[in-house]
Parts: sequence; C-alpha cells; structure tokens
Amino acid sequence: MLFLALLAALQGPVARMPAGADVLSAGRFTVVCMPGDAGLARHLLDDAVANDTFPGLPRPQERVTVYVAPDEQRFREWAGGGFPEWGVAVAFPDEHRIVIQGRSANSSAGDPRTNLRHELGHLSLHEFVGSLPPLWFDEGYASFVAREWTREQVLESSVVLALRGVPHFAALDTMIAGGAVRAERGYALAQRAVADLAARDPQHGLTYLFRDWMATRSLDAAMRSAYGVTLGGFEEEWRRTTRQRYGALALFADVGFVSLVFFVIVGPFWLARRRRDRARLAAMRAADEEAARRKASETLDLLLGNVEQTGGNEDQIKRR
Repeated sequence: MLFLALLAALQGPVARMPAGADVLSAGRFTVVCMPGDAGLARHLLDDAVANDTFPGLPRPQERVTVYVAPDEQRFREWAGGGFPEWGVAVAFPDEHRIVIQGRSANSSAGDPRTNLRHELGHLSLHEFVGSLPPLWFDEGYASFVAREWTREQVLESSVVLALRGVPHFAALDTMIAGGAVRAERGYALAQRAVADLAARDPQHGLTYLFRDWMATRSLDAAMRSAYGVTLGGFEEEWRRTTRQRYGALALFADVGFVSLVFFVIVGPFWLARRRRDRARLAAMRAADEEAARRKASETLDLLLGNVEQTGGNEDQIKRR
C-alpha cells in the first residue's frame, strides 16, 4: 500500500460539495460521500473520532473534511494534479482536507481506515510543526502512526538493501517521490527511521523531539536535546543497524541470489570435487576391467592346460 501527502506547493483545487452527497459529522471531522459509500464513511468517521491522538503530538484541534471519492475518476478530479497514479489517498495540510478512494477501490488500495489514519497523521504533524519536517520524516511519521508494519516486508526481501547499503535521508525524499517500486522501499525505510527515533526514549517517544523542534526550528538541534545525538550521528547509526537487521534476511529470502552465491563461490569446489570423483570412478572401472581380463585369461590358460594334459593321457592308453 502506498500513500502520498502533497505539501502546500502541490495543493490541488478546493473540492466543492458534490451534488447529491451525504455529509456526516462527529467531533472535529466531517465526511463527505456519495450514498453508495455511506456505510464506509460512517466506519471511517467512527474510527477517526475514536483514535484522535497521535504519538508525540498534542491533541489536534483543526477541523478536518474527508472526501470519499465514489470512483477513480472522481478521486483524480478531487485530488488535483501532481498526484501519482499509484496513490490511493492524499492530504492537503493547508486546507485541512483529505481525499480518499471509496469502496470502488481495488484490493491493492488496502484498508481504508489505515489509509485515513495515515493522512490524518500528516495533518496532525503539520498542525503542530508546520512545514518543518522533510519529506522522509513526514511520510515516515504518517506510516508510523498508522501502524503500517507490513511495509517492513519490503525491506526483508530487498537484496538491493543488502548489496548497496541503506540510502541517506536525503535520498529517501527522491525515492518517495519516484516510481511505485522505489517509493514503496522509500516509505518503508522512512517509517523504520521514525520508529527507531521514537524507540530511543521508551517513556516519552517523540514528545520531547517535537517540543524542541518547535522551539529551535532545527531537527538536528532537537535531536541533540531530546536524544543526545546529532542528526548525522543518528543517520549513520540507523543506516548501519538497518542493513544489519534486514540485509541478511533479504539475501537468504532471495532464492535466485542464494543460487548465484552457490555457483559463484561454492560451485568451483563442487565441480572440482565432481571431476575428482569421476576420475577416481574411471580408474576404479579400468582396474576392475583389467582384473576381469586377467582372471579370464588365467581361467582360459587353466582350461587349455587341463585339455593338453588329458590329451597326453589318452595317447598313453592307446599305445598300451
């Protein structure tokens, strides 16, 4: 599942109330949908109200409007330009608006409640720290609060990660904004980075980081204050531990790679052993054949000797 939050520079057109739409409201949320998506909209609304807190952030106050698109065409229209074809939901922080695909979405869209939670994570983050977060942190935090742990399966099967190493944070921004395959890996790595940051303080998680980030306007300074580590220091530590954590899993999970390693490293020894075994077997066969020939020759000589001896005895009897 892949999601994208477009920042203010990529804002789409403000969605107008569709004709014949249903409007559901509760708490600080309003959900706009067509009648066919009313059941889904109610579940989304209830889930948003019941889970309206986000790790490390104060409780959000801004009102949010969620548009549930009845089909892909309407989703594209409401999401506006600059949105990737593989996306299934989008948040507009400056407008406090979210557009999400409805029940007509295909199975690859994933759980709509998870998709909505992801986008609400973007809005809540921007409500508190504004445009300070780089893209990798923005997407990593949204995935973290949505508990999209299945993303890590991408890392467990990524041979590229094991062979080339883990990219720097700046490279994650490029990956997330790229094609579907690279973006999927970028999202997974960004989520892992934010999760590892939160784990540095088991008691407070990201709370002090966000507080100090707002005060200093610098992620590096906030990390020094909250965790006692620089941004660069954490980045190198995270790259090393992430490669150690997932690199071996990826290599052994890839049957093709294991086969390649076998034939490149183990193969020559295996072939040499086979050649030695074949040569030994050929020598054993030759020895067996020679022994058989000798035995046959000895048997023949023995038989011929007996015949000659018998013939001599017969001559002696005739003379008598």
